[in-house]
Amino acid sequence: MATDAQLPYLRRCVELAAEALAKGDEPFGSVLVGADGLVLAEGHNEVASGDHTRHPEFELARWSAAHLTPEQRTAATVYTSGEHCPMCAAAHAWVGLGRIVYVASSEQLAAWLGELGVPAPPVRPLPVNQVAPGVVVEGPVPELVPEVRELHRTFHGARRRD
Repeated sequence: MATDAQLPYLRRCVELAAEALAKGDEPFGSVLVGADGLVLAEGHNEVASGDHTRHPEFELARWSAAHLTPEQRTAATVYTSGEHCPMCAAAHAWVGLGRIVYVASSEQLAAWLGELGVPAPPVRPLPVNQVAPGVVVEGPVPELVPEVRELHRTFHGARRRD
């Protein structure tokens, strides 16, 4: 259950995921929030170009390394529509970002994709703490999970029809 303070950021992540979907991309969105509650940066998946490292969480890690002090990174929170993949979890930990709050877990996403007959990705989905044990992680957020699930069902349903 997300707090009232977290819900606006998480809803924005779902909006960003929907924007990615509208552009023909996988529906993932993320927001980087400073200790003062201000949104510092945001983004959505941009992997449709063929560069499968263009995850918003990875981009936010890069952005934070270039624009924030180590102290600011540690105090920041990444809100995201889906739990970080191993690549993004590693980037998050390497740049020293703080907490992660996600809507849907890697386990939930893997189950949905299995139900839809989507082939397994080339990298095994793991919980963030199996990759980055020192990162504080919160999620899933049950009240928003149905929206995220529907975005993935729409994306993968459209791909099967193509």
